[in-house]
Amino acid sequence: MDSERFSIVRGPIDPRCFENIAGAGEGALVTFLGIVRNTAHDGRAVVGLSYEAYETMACTEFKAIDAQARERFGDVRLWIAHAVGDLAVGEVAVAVAATAEHRAAAFEACRFAIDQLKERAPIWKKERYADGNAQWRANKTDE
Repeated sequence: MDSERFSIVRGPIDPRCFENIAGAGEGALVTFLGIVRNTAHDGRAVVGLSYEAYETMACTEFKAIDAQARERFGDVRLWIAHAVGDLAVGEVAVAVAATAEHRAAAFEACRFAIDQLKERAPIWKKERYADGNAQWRANKTDE
């Protein structure tokens, strides 16, 4: 069911969220967890992130990414969850999983999904710095 596979979550994501999702015919499960790190790209100390999302549109994009992954990589299934709200360093902000019969398709689909999510989903990130300042940051597919 799509509502179970694509979601916006309040607060950090449980890193065990993908336990027992592979079906009997799926021999591969590839996961990606995006974790809040303590340093910004410019070297400033980060104490946390705040995320906002246009939730309905984000989940619609997640479903579209899933459909495109199936077209590109065959019989794969995606799970995508993204957190909103305040997150601390070390907490999981985004989780993507891909299942497939074989590992190559699962790896490719998982990478495709996180890159597409960063590029297309209406989700915004604010970095909160140790000096008390904060700044909205653009999503980048290479981060």
